[in-house]
Amino acid sequence: MPCYSEEGSLSKRARKFVERNCGAQNFLTVIVLIGTCMVIGDGALTPATCVLSAIQGIQSRSSKITQDHVVWISVVLLVLVFAFQHCGTTKVSFSFSPIMLMWFASNISIGIYNIIKYYPSILKALSPHYILNFFMRDTNAAWDLLRAVFLAITGAEAMFADLGHFNKRAIQLGFSFVVYPSLIITYAGETAYLIKNPDKITDAYYSSIPESVYWPMFVVSTLAAIVSSQSMISASFSIVKQSLALGCFPRVNIIHTSSTYHGQVYSPEINYLLMILTIGLVVGFKGGVELANAYVMLLIWKTNALLVLGFFLPFMLIEVIFMTSLLNKIPQGGWVPFAISVFFLIIMLSWTYGRCKKTVYEAERKMSISELDDMLSSSNVYRTPGICLFFTDLVYGIPPIVRHYIQNTKSVREIMVIVTIRTLQTKSVAPEDRFNVGKLGHEGVYRCLVQFGYKDSQDMNGDEYVASIATKIQELTHSRNEEQEIQTTAQREVVFLIGRTILKANKDNGTIARFTIDCLYRFLQKTSRQAITALKMPSDRTLQIGMVYEI
Repeated sequence: MPCYSEEGSLSKRARKFVERNCGAQNFLTVIVLIGTCMVIGDGALTPATCVLSAIQGIQSRSSKITQDHVVWISVVLLVLVFAFQHCGTTKVSFSFSPIMLMWFASNISIGIYNIIKYYPSILKALSPHYILNFFMRDTNAAWDLLRAVFLAITGAEAMFADLGHFNKRAIQLGFSFVVYPSLIITYAGETAYLIKNPDKITDAYYSSIPESVYWPMFVVSTLAAIVSSQSMISASFSIVKQSLALGCFPRVNIIHTSSTYHGQVYSPEINYLLMILTIGLVVGFKGGVELANAYVMLLIWKTNALLVLGFFLPFMLIEVIFMTSLLNKIPQGGWVPFAISVFFLIIMLSWTYGRCKKTVYEAERKMSISELDDMLSSSNVYRTPGICLFFTDLVYGIPPIVRHYIQNTKSVREIMVIVTIRTLQTKSVAPEDRFNVGKLGHEGVYRCLVQFGYKDSQDMNGDEYVASIATKIQELTHSRNEEQEIQTTAQREVVFLIGRTILKANKDNGTIARFTIDCLYRFLQKTSRQAITALKMPSDRTLQIGMVYEI
C-alpha cells in the first residue's frame, strides 16, 4: 500500500490511541508474535509436506514401493537440504531460477495438453459465478470441498519471505505473469483430466502426467519441492533475525551469508530445530500434513484508513470463510501447526515479558552521573592502574550493575570505559566511524559506543582495539599532560568486564509471573547466547560480573 506524507485524522487518532494505551500495545504485540510463530512453524511444515508429496509420486510406478520407503527417502533429502543451509542462499540459489522456470513451463505444457485432450471448456471455471451457483445448489458439499481449495493458496507467504532476497517489484511481476498463470493452467488441466478419470482423484497430479514425460516430471517436481522448502526455511531465519532486533526472541547465532544482501542470513540453532521438527513430522505422520495458517497484516500508520479497511475487510471475510471450513480438520492432523506455533509462542512471550521487566528495572535503577561521581570520590574506593572495559547492552545511561560492581569491589581502574556494542545493517563500518566516545562526569570514566557492520570481525585481541579507544579518549582532553597520562595508562594492564544479570521474581508477583520469570525466562537466558558472544576477547583478561535483579 502507498505511503502518504500527511496522516489522515482517523489514522492519527488510531496511532495516538495505540501509543498511549498499554493494553492496545500488548494486544498488537501478541497478535504479531502469533503470526511470527506461525511463519516459523510453517518453516517446519512446508519442507515436510512438499518433499513428502513429491516423493509419494514414485509409488504409482511400483507396488513394491511402500509408504515407509517414501518416508525414509524424504528424510534423507530433508537432512541434505538442512545440511546445506550453512552455505547460504546465494551459493545454492544459482540453480533455483532454472528449476522453477522448468517447473512452471512443464506444468503449463502438461496443463494445456490435458485441457485440449480431456475438456477444453474447463476454462469457464475462471468465472466466479460457478462457485456461487455450486454453494446455492449444495452448500454442505461445497463447504467440504472448500478445505481442499485452501491448499491451492498455501505457500503464498513465501512471497513475503522473499522480500529479504528480492525487491517488491520483482516479486509482483514474477507472481502476476509467471506463477499465477501457471497455477491456473495446471489446476485447470488436472480438473479436465479428473472429469474423464474421477477414480484418479487421490493422485491427480502424477496421474495426469503423460507416461512419456513421467520420470522427467518426477525429478523436476522433487527439485521444485526442495526449492519451495528453501524459501520457508530462509523465511524462518529472516523472521528470527527481525525478532532478535526487537528483543522478542532468545539470542541465537545469526550469520550473514552474503556480502551483498543484508537479508540473507543463517542461524545454526534454528536450522537444527527446524530439521528435528520436520523429520519428526515426516516420520510421525508418514503422509501429507494438512496445513492451516493465519497471517497478520501490519498497519502502516501513514496509509489512509479507508484504504486499509477497503483491503482488510474483504480479505478478512474470505479468510474467515476458509478458516471455518477447516475447523473440523483440526483433530485429523490440523492441530500440528497450532501446536508448533504455541511452542514458539511460549518461548517468545516468556522472553519478551522477561526483557520488558529487565528494561523497566534498569530504567528505574540506572545510575546518574552525580551518583557515579560521589562513589568514585569516596575514600573507600581505590583507583588501580590500568584500563577497565565494562561491557553492557544498555545504550542510554549507566546500568545498575556498575553500582553493584563498585560497591562490592571498592576498586575501579584509573580509566573505566562503559562499552556498548551495536551491529548496524551495513556490510562494514569504517575504522574512523567505529568508536563514539564521550566523557561521563568524573575524571577517568567514559562511555563508548562501538559500531560494527554485519561482516566486520569483532576481534578485540591484541592492543589495536584498546589503542583505538585510547586515541578517541585523547581527543576529549584539553592538555598535553592528560594525553600523556591516558597513553601511559593504556599501556598498562587492560581488563575486560562482562555484566551478566539474573532475573528473580519477588513474592508480590502472581504464580504465572513467577513461573515465567523464575523458570521459563531463566531457562531461556541460560541456554541462549550472550549479547557479546560474537566478541573475541583475551580469555586471560576477561571477568564476568553477575547481579540478581529482583523483579
